[in-house]
Amino acid sequence: MTETFHQGNLELQNHFDSRKLADRVHELIVHETITDEERAFIESRDMFFISSVDDQGRPTVSHKGGATGFVRVIDEKTIAFPDYDGNGMFLTTGNIALNPEVGLLFIDFENPQRLRLHGTANIVLDDPLLEEYIDAKFIIRITVRNLFLNCPRYIHRYKKLEQSEYVPKKDCVAPIPDWKKLDAVQDVLTDKI
Repeated sequence: MTETFHQGNLELQNHFDSRKLADRVHELIVHETITDEERAFIESRDMFFISSVDDQGRPTVSHKGGATGFVRVIDEKTIAFPDYDGNGMFLTTGNIALNPEVGLLFIDFENPQRLRLHGTANIVLDDPLLEEYIDAKFIIRITVRNLFLNCPRYIHRYKKLEQSEYVPKKDCVAPIPDWKKLDAVQDVLTDKI
């Protein structure tokens, strides 16, 4: 049994007679450090999905987006990215505060490719990288446990039409999202949100 597979995985692998295949695929592709190819792929993305679980085992998944390259590969075991203005619920980062284990999925929809990354996240309120990100609230650093390029077979091809107008840019104030203009939230908005 590997760190990747637990009893639930193994029972299904045994039921569908895929245990040897799963072990071989794991042996061939799962590793613990970021390669140059993976660095280039991660840093070429302008979005990814992150899953987290609270202290009671309840999951959530979030989309994180920014300008191309907003996720930085710090070294072969560490990535970092900013947390930007949101809805103030802090679902992912609140989970990280209680249970730092996360899973990330980076996808290229135009040239189908995907990368899975698993690791331990840390919220850094005074990270030196903050100076490099406009309007970032804090930085999330993730120490890699393992990662692997994953089969792109079922990735539908999409083409990016334009970057979101809300992505922070130097010398530019992002527009206020419509939901922040609703009367129902005016009395609870603060300068920090």
